[in-house]
Amino acid sequence: MSPGLLGFVVVALIGFALYLLIKSMNKQMSKIEVPHEGDAHDEKVEDDEKAR
Repeated sequence: MSPGLLGFVVVALIGFALYLLIKSMNKQMSKIEVPHEGDAHDEKVEDDEKAR
């Protein structure tokens, strides 16, 4: 006996929900600003100079 239409609908809904979650995650990840290694070093040098 096969799962039939109900099984297909459930799997299709889970797949659609996964698609929406991944799309939302990518949108949120694009909002994050990751400092570059050179920028972090430049800020540290500036802070050290200000402390003197």
